[in-house]
Amino acid sequence: MDKILSSTEGSIGTLTFNNPERHNAMSLDMWRAAAAVLDQFEHDSAVRVIVLTGAGGKAFVSGADISKFESERDTLEAVSAYNAAVDQFSKGLGECSKPTIAMIRGYCLGGGVGIAVCCDLRIANDAARFAVPAAKLGLGYGYTNVRRIMDLVGPQFVTEMLLTARQFDSAQAARIGLVNHVVPEAEIEKYVRDLAETIAGNAPLTIQAVKRIVRELRRDAEKADVAACDALVKQCFESADYREGRQAFLEKRKPIFRGV
Repeated sequence: MDKILSSTEGSIGTLTFNNPERHNAMSLDMWRAAAAVLDQFEHDSAVRVIVLTGAGGKAFVSGADISKFESERDTLEAVSAYNAAVDQFSKGLGECSKPTIAMIRGYCLGGGVGIAVCCDLRIANDAARFAVPAAKLGLGYGYTNVRRIMDLVGPQFVTEMLLTARQFDSAQAARIGLVNHVVPEAEIEKYVRDLAETIAGNAPLTIQAVKRIVRELRRDAEKADVAACDALVKQCFESADYREGRQAFLEKRKPIFRGV
């Protein structure tokens, strides 16, 4: 059984973590396969939005597959190889030029939180549960991972999450800013689909510029590439899509953006 699934419907690509018997816990092979699917979507011009979700309805990703620790993370060298695979996927997700949406049902734990915070938007169902249980396993949780969570929830809540290792329910996650919206289970698929289609219908160059600017704003100020951001904004104003947007507004019709 493939543990990472990919599908495309219209302009929306979906990556599914498919290990439901272990609540979609991640193995080394799964991290590598997920990175390959993400790269495929990144280079597919027909895909404008990427949705990430978990199979089975009970979990998004419940962290690392602990049953494989002895075979995949039993030595320092093995841990380094595992971490490299995680970093490759996380970096690809964080730097993806296309909008990404995490559709979170049920458990989102450890590495699942790490994946979710690399996405642009996070939509959870009302049964979602979030935790980073590193302190219960004796794991080190690195600078980059902590920074990504802290950028969303602030130092007070990332400290609480990591020191207590306890679970936050979906309402608490929304209150602290970890997720954008909480939606009833019966409505979440349609909600995410409508959200993805709305984004997919907007101007790709504008979206790319916004994503890059937000990414640069999350860096230390002295490291931000403001010139690259300015160049992307300039590209928007020089594009055929900008002319199409103005014309469509005057003609009271929906614009057709082509990303040029």
